Amino acid sequence: MADENCETRPFLLVEQLADILIKDILDGTLEGGSKLSEPRLQKQFKVSRSPLREALRVMEKRGLVEIIPRRGAFVRKVSRKDVEDNFPIRAVLEGLAAKMACIRREQSMLDSLALALDGMKRAVADNNAQQYTAHHVKFHEAYIQGSGNEELIELTSRVRMHAIWHRYYFKFHQEDFSAFLTGHTFLMEMLTTPATDPSYVEHYIKKHIMIAQKRFLQYLDENAY
Repeated sequence: MADENCETRPFLLVEQLADILIKDILDGTLEGGSKLSEPRLQKQFKVSRSPLREALRVMEKRGLVEIIPRRGAFVRKVSRKDVEDNFPIRAVLEGLAAKMACIRREQSMLDSLALALDGMKRAVADNNAQQYTAHHVKFHEAYIQGSGNEELIELTSRVRMHAIWHRYYFKFHQEDFSAFLTGHTFLMEMLTTPATDPSYVEHYIKKHIMIAQKRFLQYLDENAY
């Protein structure tokens, strides 16, 4: 049993390091293009080089970090191709999840949606972009979890992670939170109403996500990234 624990700890340490650094990238603490200094991170987390480098490789596989030989690891910058590749996949996966959630319509999901929507409303009233985004993420996660399909939830996870990264990377540029709130309130009403056609919910989510892609691409074009 002791040997098993010894073998497990390095893996857990790598995952823990990766999770902390990924969170810092997703919330904008680590900006695109910034270097991930190994000596600084070793000192910060009190770890050796080996687990840190493995954590950086985990992040590279997830598409958030670029490791350049003899130069080090850097937080990736969001490119036009990232947005073009991510959003259509996310639209299909989330659309399907919403359709399945609408069919199941479990009360626990509806409660989670209502709680997230209330948080979004408070954030709009307070003009708090970060709080709005935090509750917005919970809203989408509620109906994805509500699909009850573990394979779909897992497939959507990485795509959603990149979507959150994009949102913070663009620093909420040109976000009309009041308009978004109206759309999410309408979605909540659809998911709550038994007579709603699940296929229409799927179509609505796909359209909602592709509109968001259009805004992000416009931002990229305007700022020449």
